[in-house]
Amino acid sequence: MYELTGSEAQQRAEPEDQITRETYRRVTRRLFPLFLICYTLAYLDRVNIGFAQLQMQRDLMFSAAVYGLGAGIFFIGYVSLEVPSNLLLRKIGARKTLTRIMMLWGVISASMMFVKTPGQFYVLRLMLGMAEAGFFPGMVLYFTYWYPRRRRAAMINVATLGTCVAGVGGGIVSGVVMRYCDGMAGLAGWQWMFLVEGVPAVLMGVVTWFVMSDGPESVAWLSESQKVLILEDLRSDEGSSTSFAPVSHEAKNALRRPGLYVLSLIYFCLNAAIYTLGFWIPTIIKGFNVTDVFMIGLYTSIPYAFGAIAMFFMTRSSDRRRERRWHFAVSMTMGALALVLLTFTTANFTASMCLVTIAFPLIFGCLPIFWATASSWLGESIQAFGLAFVSSLGSIGAFVSPAVLGWIKTETGSLSYGFYLVALVMLLAAGLMLLAISRASLAERDGQSIRR
Repeated sequence: MYELTGSEAQQRAEPEDQITRETYRRVTRRLFPLFLICYTLAYLDRVNIGFAQLQMQRDLMFSAAVYGLGAGIFFIGYVSLEVPSNLLLRKIGARKTLTRIMMLWGVISASMMFVKTPGQFYVLRLMLGMAEAGFFPGMVLYFTYWYPRRRRAAMINVATLGTCVAGVGGGIVSGVVMRYCDGMAGLAGWQWMFLVEGVPAVLMGVVTWFVMSDGPESVAWLSESQKVLILEDLRSDEGSSTSFAPVSHEAKNALRRPGLYVLSLIYFCLNAAIYTLGFWIPTIIKGFNVTDVFMIGLYTSIPYAFGAIAMFFMTRSSDRRRERRWHFAVSMTMGALALVLLTFTTANFTASMCLVTIAFPLIFGCLPIFWATASSWLGESIQAFGLAFVSSLGSIGAFVSPAVLGWIKTETGSLSYGFYLVALVMLLAAGLMLLAISRASLAERDGQSIRR
């Protein structure tokens, strides 16, 4: 399942000294709060439409098909600008890029409160995707400036915990705002929700400008010896380098690698599963005659809480065993099974909630494992382009899934056939991770990298 390079075998055999551990603790203490908060807000502003539609359908008479298309069209804008955004980050730095992204998406998210027609809904969701484009792959790329490969999965896990934090806190906040602010100042609860959850992203953009740095070389909170330690650690990683090829060469080198497209397809499948649950779980809960939006938000927070726990333990296990492929494949297969079983429990609320609570951790726990695999496979020389390309192409799954499920629900009155389709897609991802990635990695990197 896994083969170590000489350098990684040595790292595993020789425990890190106290200075190394303390250096990375200091880096994590500095970066962890910022990226956890930012990614929490990013995911919340993507999926809060799942809560808003509970009242928007009442007020604006949007069908499930209109909602599904609007929820998914976010990712068309996201895909269109993700690669340019990541390449711009390489050119002008993470501080400027991420500040710009957060402030723009916060303003547009808050502007969703003015939606009146399907056309306005589509346009603002498209603009929101364009504004947020590049945030996640930019964040993953930024971690490669600070952490060697052996530590990267854990840090990506820390940031992607924001998906679950957003689900737990966002579900409760959305429910409270939509229930108790409905009608206040002549605005509906869903309008207040967009305002309340959009403004913090703008404020965090301001915070990012003042507290973020572009890399370890320019910070004042590390000693010179600690900076040297980090840079030497990064250089010792296979394929790591402090110099980068021109953008055109980087793109050509990346696009010639078949594994890049395999990774993109796997991420497509993973996104289809994640956003099937993220966008539709409030509707599933409402289907059990739970009409109180606060209770819907409360029930929605439960699977996300278990997802956060799963992310921690799955990534810890993956890092400790230095194994990615089987962790990902087994979790996706079991998650697909839970999704299929969910279609047979539509008359039993308790059983359905149990299955959703099982599916969430299994699917969401795959996210940091996938990105750790992708960043390791790509190598430093093509990471800026490669990470953005994988994220862009794979994000189409997050567009297709809500749109197709919305159409299926409108035509059949049920999400069951959509869940069967998503389960098949998840099994495809599991198979590709086991059968294709190791072969592509060995072929493209001449057996010099680890096998995941």
